[in-house]
Formats: sequence, structure tokens, C-alpha cells
Amino acid sequence: MRASLQKLRAGRARVGGVLSGTSGDGIDVVVAQPEVEDERVVGVRSLAFATRPFPEALAPRVRAALDGEWRGVRELALLNRDLGRAFGEAASAVATQAGLELDLLGSHGLTVYHHDGAEPSGPATLQLGDGDFVAAGAGCPVIADFRQADLAAGGEGAPLSVLADDAVFAAAGRPLTVLNLGGLANLSWLPEHGEPLAFDTGPAGALLDGFARRLLDRPYDDGGREAAAGRVDEALLARWLAHPFFEAAPPKSTGRDTFGPAWVDDLLAANGATRPADLLRTAVELVARTVAEARSRWLPGAGGALVVAGGGVHNAPLMGALAAHSPGPVRPAGAVGVDPDAREALVFAVLAARTLLGEPTTRASATGAAPGHVLGKISPGGR
Repeated sequence: MRASLQKLRAGRARVGGVLSGTSGDGIDVVVAQPEVEDERVVGVRSLAFATRPFPEALAPRVRAALDGEWRGVRELALLNRDLGRAFGEAASAVATQAGLELDLLGSHGLTVYHHDGAEPSGPATLQLGDGDFVAAGAGCPVIADFRQADLAAGGEGAPLSVLADDAVFAAAGRPLTVLNLGGLANLSWLPEHGEPLAFDTGPAGALLDGFARRLLDRPYDDGGREAAAGRVDEALLARWLAHPFFEAAPPKSTGRDTFGPAWVDDLLAANGATRPADLLRTAVELVARTVAEARSRWLPGAGGALVVAGGGVHNAPLMGALAAHSPGPVRPAGAVGVDPDAREALVFAVLAARTLLGEPTTRASATGAAPGHVLGKISPGGR
């Protein structure tokens, strides 16, 4: 740990970020070099990135967990262990292939429960992938379990990306709004001055991929080709947009308990006669309109330029719908020098570096948490 901290302070550390998002389509790994000034991370440079598939025996267990198909506490414990190993080994493999050695790794884990703001006893969240097993697989110290400290400080526990986006998008102009289109959609607003804002806007891949699995028997609608052949059903869209989450004020977060497989099945059961292409196109429009409405309602001046990251950036109809509802240009994050597929992994590399430095990251404007808290739990590993 001491050697990792010394290299980090000197700007020579190779820090990884690893996660699997709520779409559950693989393990994203980045190896990056943070830029540190006065014990603060002020920038980050990506050195290598890859998305690796889950091991064959693990993939169906991940899908079952994301779909809420639990088989008891034993399976939960085993999956927590096995995901940790898989995350660590994936990070080690990506670093080795790039000829790099990891000094530190930030692991987000796999979210299998998030409170959605509806838990009467208060917020709770659960990410699987035990940090000690991640460290054993990666061969370096690991920082994991970032969301719990935010919850303990009174926050939503999500979205956390805005707590690192100042470094990830250090070279981009301000004001800037970053939209992540993973299983869920969330916005990070980075102003020229003052406090950033962040919140979830609703479903993205959880809806689009959920429809693709049910209607097309595919994991996703590749490039949005099927949706591109459909038309928006405005009456249907109006019913979907009546969901109370879309009207809630930030800070707010959501998850698959609200916008997961059960919700997707309910939508399909109520609209079984609609053509698959039209359902997919209407789903695309829902994602775009909820993002546009959230920007208009909650971001000052609608948030400035919009850059898009996450898997949804590859869905052409979705990018077109976002542009149609935006007051300004909509660009992929690559246009400002950030790989849109690597952005979330870069976030957790930055957060890991900040935790090791003892840099506080919580912000009331982002998640509602009291400021001044350091996120994450440290697993030193065997070195």
C-alpha cells in the first residue's frame, strides 16, 4: 500500500477501474494514470481499456441475479466470491496484455439491489464482488464498496460518476453535461463555477435490452436497427411517461427493482399487440424524452453541451432522438477525448486514487450526502 501511495503521489501509478454495469453484458476494465497535485486527483489518462466476457459458467448466474432469480443466501455468498475473482482476474489480464502492472484497482462491483428511493426504512444498496477476492485475482491493493459511505453520510449512493467526472473530463469545456446510458441513465452536470449536480433520469438499457431479450431473443438491439424500423406510439409513450419517478426532484436514484425485468414484462403484457419495432422505437423515445425533460427541469440553462457515454451511445436511433430533443449539440464522449465505453471504469480508477490519497469526495449536490467523506473500503491484497 505504501509503495502504491508513493507512486500515486509522484504521478507514476497505474490505477485500474473495473465494473459490470446494470446491463450485465461483461466486465469493463481500464488501466489509467491519474494526475495528482497537492494530494488531489486533477486529471486521468487512459492507458488501456477492454470489455471482457464473464467466464462461461458465471454469465448465467449474473443474468439470474440481475433478473432477481435468487436461490438463497448460499448462492449470494458464492456469487459475491466468484465475481470478485472474475473482476480481479479480468483487470490483471487487461493490464498484462497492455504490458502494464497494476499498482491499485478500484472495483465498483455488480449492483444487485438499490433502494430506488422507495425503501421506508431508509436507503440501502448492494454490490457483489468481494474486494479481498478482487485483490487476490488482480495482485494489487483494491478499493471497493464505494456506495456505502455515501449512504452512511445521508446520500442516495448513486450516481457516483459526478464525483470523479471533474478529473475524467478535465480537458473538456464547462459547463458540460455528461449523460451515461447504461442499464439506467444518469446525468452529471459540471458547471464553470460552483457545485456539480447529478441524478438518475430513468431506464436506458434496462428497458431497451429488456425488450430485445423478450421480443428479438437477442441480448440487445444491435445499433438500434430494429428500433429504426419502428414508429413512436404516442399514446403508449404517454402511459409510460406517467411513472412517478420521472416527476421526482433530485437528488434521486433508481435501479432494476423499479425499472427491471418485472416492469418490462408489465409493459409488454399491457401492449402485446404492438409491433416489436414500434415498441422498441417507443422505448427509445422514452429514454430520450426523460433525459430531455430532466435537463430542462433541473439543470441551469439546460446544462450546456451534452456528451454521451455508455453502451447507449452505439444506438443510432437513440442518439438521434436525444439530438432531436436537445437545445444544443449532442456528441459522444469521444469527441472530448474520453472513450464512451471506458468512462465508468475511469470513474472508479479516479475514485480509488482519491480514496488512497484520503481525498473527500461526497457532495450534497450530487447524491445528497454530507460533504467531506472518503468513499470505499481498502483490501490491501498479498503484496
